[in-house]
Amino acid sequence: MEIEFKKIGLEDRELIDRYLNQKRYRSCELIFPNIYLWSRKYPTEFAVVEDALVFRGTLENGEPSITFPAGEPAQIRRSMDVMLEWFHSEQKEFHMHLVQEQEFELLQQWYPGKFQIAYDRDSADYVYETEKLTTLAGKKLHGKRNHINKFKENYPEWVYEPVTGENVEECFQMALKWRTEAECDQDEEKRAEMCVTLNALRLFEELRLKGGLLRTEPKGEIVAFTIGEPLNPDTFVVHIEKAFAHVQGAYPMINQQFVTHEAQEYQYVNREEDTGAEGLRKAKLSYRPVFLVEKGMVTCGKES
Repeated sequence: MEIEFKKIGLEDRELIDRYLNQKRYRSCELIFPNIYLWSRKYPTEFAVVEDALVFRGTLENGEPSITFPAGEPAQIRRSMDVMLEWFHSEQKEFHMHLVQEQEFELLQQWYPGKFQIAYDRDSADYVYETEKLTTLAGKKLHGKRNHINKFKENYPEWVYEPVTGENVEECFQMALKWRTEAECDQDEEKRAEMCVTLNALRLFEELRLKGGLLRTEPKGEIVAFTIGEPLNPDTFVVHIEKAFAHVQGAYPMINQQFVTHEAQEYQYVNREEDTGAEGLRKAKLSYRPVFLVEKGMVTCGKES
């Protein structure tokens, strides 16, 4: 059977958002800028199937995998029936990635015993209470407050600015310096992540992103910047955060300032996954997440 999947372009934003806005989960991936920016590294196409949106990617073994359809429940169910038939007609094993617990529960209701799920800890998103990231109150976060106080002590004339069309080029130049210092070109994953960062800055206004930056003095060089956007009515997501390692306290400072200025309307902040990197996991856990958003791979059970 024929389903017309197409590559994602900027012109597809309104259509894709119309369906994604019906989702109320907190996974960081299924939001237009993230999908679009990462589609070069992980080729992704989309199709509207039975008035529900489906993304299709490719696994490492070359097999296709889809996302849980986005739309109204009745349309999602019909879309699932069609996609199951599509996998069968293509003689491919069924794979569905980035599936969250609520979505798997629906699959269990609709197709009892047909599917199994394997969650991947490395892809789980870290979600924090906005108030705690803002105040850093409590004994467990005193280390973060100390780093911020040290930054303020070392740089008493520091300034925070929102990223705009007027200063985004400075962020781009800072990112190029950061890329060199972090030796990104020697690591495939770092290189891909930096490519996404630079493209996010190039398309900052087109993708309707929000950002913040730090300078150690007015009109001085940028030492940190971050980029994010609203994820749903109660959650803000931080996609990118870069700071010079030699500027003590720059990371916790830009984290706190960005949330303070851009995320106060939201109860939660999603700071994305750790990809299994030990240092990154330790850093994300140190901010005391209120919960993790787990995502898994769904396949047909052995009896199906």
